[in-house]
Amino acid sequence: MCRPAIGYRDASAAFCLFTNRPAGRFACYGVVMDRRALVLAAARELALARGVIPSLNETAAAAGVSKGGLVHHFPTRAALVQGLAMAALEEVDTAMTAAAGEGSAAETWLRMSVPTGEDVAVFRAMAIAHRAVEAPGDAVATASQEAIARWEAMIRDEVGDAGRARVIRLVGDGLFANVIAGIEPAPTAAELDALLGSLLPAGGRGGR
Repeated sequence: MCRPAIGYRDASAAFCLFTNRPAGRFACYGVVMDRRALVLAAARELALARGVIPSLNETAAAAGVSKGGLVHHFPTRAALVQGLAMAALEEVDTAMTAAAGEGSAAETWLRMSVPTGEDVAVFRAMAIAHRAVEAPGDAVATASQEAIARWEAMIRDEVGDAGRARVIRLVGDGLFANVIAGIEPAPTAAELDALLGSLLPAGGRGGR
């Protein structure tokens, strides 16, 4: 499952500023991003603004790169969708690995499973693309399966029970899917805290 991490702003553009919009340049604390990351950040901005994954021409123009420079990394729209999905997986993987080291993998997983604001728009656009002809295919599916198994193992190591870890992971999946599909709104902070309290013992919530 692809989902935003806490403070998610795309794996390759985290904490970066979209600057010099006419030229489509992206900078990250004064350091110009590499072309692949720049293209992904531009595609994400366009998906956020329009609700759909942009075309290659639109993405190249927004990123300020040539069409040839873009297709070197993403030869098709399907490849661009795959790149966005893989970036999201990498973002979650980084957050979960850090959380596991701090003993808060389960809580982090559940909190990451509640997308809000612009994250919802981007992931809905990706979901639309996944159902269309530009679906990313087996590579993303395989990477997702491997990542989910890895994250569930982190939760299992923390809570000490495989069955309980599976329940926590599936609850997170359900939260995320329901919000992205528009089935129900994201839980409030109080509702999420109550859910965490019912699923996790006090000692398993980041040491709080």
